[in-house]
Amino acid sequence: MTNKITLWIEPKNVVGALGKIAGKIAEFNGNIVYIEQFERIERMWLYVEIETDEQVQQKAAEKFENLITGLKELDVVLSVDNVSSFNEIYGKRIIVIGGGAQVAAVADGAISEADRHNIRGERISVDTIPVIGEHESAEAVRGVARLPRAKTLILAGSLMGGEISKAVEEVKRYGIKVISLNMAGSVPDHADLVVTDPIQAGVMAVMDIASTAKFTIDKLKSKKRVF
Repeated sequence: MTNKITLWIEPKNVVGALGKIAGKIAEFNGNIVYIEQFERIERMWLYVEIETDEQVQQKAAEKFENLITGLKELDVVLSVDNVSSFNEIYGKRIIVIGGGAQVAAVADGAISEADRHNIRGERISVDTIPVIGEHESAEAVRGVARLPRAKTLILAGSLMGGEISKAVEEVKRYGIKVISLNMAGSVPDHADLVVTDPIQAGVMAVMDIASTAKFTIDKLKSKKRVF
């Protein structure tokens, strides 16, 4: 069993600040499982998810409390706040890439279905970007592998292939499911599921990753079906 804490840290913008912060976390046997840097109103912030292998929850809480105190005492730290993790707030992510009209239709289905599950305690968010061009679309697809909490990619367009198909195979190696609209080009041949109706594509993507749903793409007799 592991216990986790998420911290929102404002460090001074000086050389070695990140090293001192990481060192202090290590002193308390904390393992940084995710870290991201943000710039807001000309100030720098760190979002840090930390876990400990402490088995007793009360002892873990005390350890984290002492860690926060230790971080606040560092000369390179301006403030430290204990916050909810992005996973608790925004949860699993569905990414929709493609043409504007198709992206909007897919998002309509995904958002409507996500709302149905989120009111029952699930956390699923939907991110979209309309992209034009083979190279631009391929880079957007590859970028999904670097997005935190991304579970499913939906490709919504009328023609996709070539470099985009190669990018699809790359992101699938990271465990990301790929759903494609029934479009021209080679992308549907590389997707885990092909869906004709864009609204239905969004709905099925949500159902696949929702813990409150019984449907999963893996349960289909064939991973490629046209609905």
